[in-house]
Amino acid sequence: MGIKPVKVSQLNNYIKRILQTDPILGNVSVVGEISNLKFHGSGHVYFSLKDESSKLNCFLASDNLPHINCRLKEGMQVVASGYVYLYEKGGSYSLNIKDIEEEGQGNLSAAFEKLKEKLQREGLFEQAHKKEIPAFPEKIAVVTSDTGAAIEDILKIITGKNDLVDIFIYPVLVQGANAPAEIASAIDDLNKNHKDVNIIITGRGGGSAEDLWAFNDEDVARSIYNSQIPVISAVGHETDFTIADFVADLRAETPTAAAEKAVPDTMALREGVNIMKQELDHRLKAMIEDKRKELELMNPASFGRDIQSRIVLEQMRADNMAASMKDAVESKLLSCHNMLNILKEILDASDPKLILAKGYSMVTDEKGDIIRDTSSLAIGQRVNIEAARGKAEAQITSVRKV
Repeated sequence: MGIKPVKVSQLNNYIKRILQTDPILGNVSVVGEISNLKFHGSGHVYFSLKDESSKLNCFLASDNLPHINCRLKEGMQVVASGYVYLYEKGGSYSLNIKDIEEEGQGNLSAAFEKLKEKLQREGLFEQAHKKEIPAFPEKIAVVTSDTGAAIEDILKIITGKNDLVDIFIYPVLVQGANAPAEIASAIDDLNKNHKDVNIIITGRGGGSAEDLWAFNDEDVARSIYNSQIPVISAVGHETDFTIADFVADLRAETPTAAAEKAVPDTMALREGVNIMKQELDHRLKAMIEDKRKELELMNPASFGRDIQSRIVLEQMRADNMAASMKDAVESKLLSCHNMLNILKEILDASDPKLILAKGYSMVTDEKGDIIRDTSSLAIGQRVNIEAARGKAEAQITSVRKV
């Protein structure tokens, strides 16, 4: 009979105390490659340190992050210093980090950059080699796991947008040592035995760098490059980039985005076609009506009626024009008559005889010049006086200046 059974919490608490009192685990430095790096909204940082055969969960508190002298990134080889801590509630332990120093680039990242540089030199990434994605595919092959979330997202989007395209699911492993060979083989087989496929979508959902590593394989890259069928890569999330993304004819940020880019929206297309049909029907009816009217005009009876109608219309226009001209002439004559009367009145008003008739008289000197100013008169000078009726002569006997 062993010792008395204890509760899970009691055991975890005991292990925690052991870890906290161990002199080595209380201040340890660990060498490893950063993986599954996550910056939490709280400011804390969560990631794993791994080597070729094992992995260790790590926690970096937001308070310690400003003191870290290197910028953490996926695949970085680091030396992390801290203490081992047991999370009692979950029963899991982690390395709580106080300091991190960069040691070098991790094996996976180094391998990624090495392969990327090699394939780039060979021209596998060049735009000139990329094939155009068909606008209206009839059949799409999806090379991915038949049990993952990626295939569900792809099927949901495609079937929701397009009810005409045929979808062929080619199930493969997308993670693990055998995954690259299966993916490359599937792409090769589709090109060889499924000539009716218009587009290949290959990829998987998100995960760590290790989870996505199958799409950083050289054989997979060359199969995509050699494919006569256009290939859309759809690996991980928007921030994830793999060698497959660089080689593919089109890179989609996610499997959902790949489905969106692969097929047109047949519902929207039908709506557009219906609008175009209605517009064509409207234009065709208008054209037929115009031609019908032209035919009516070519009919002798209709032509005669049209000529008669035009004669009547032109006669009405001529009558209206004559009446308008008559009115204009009469108006002009009346205006001229009125102007003549006004001018006559002006002339009459300035006629000297009419002025004299009002009781005025006109005085002239011996030459007949009108006397306008008494200063021009002299004593004894003889003048002529003309009234409305008759004339008289007079002699100046006195002059008064006003």
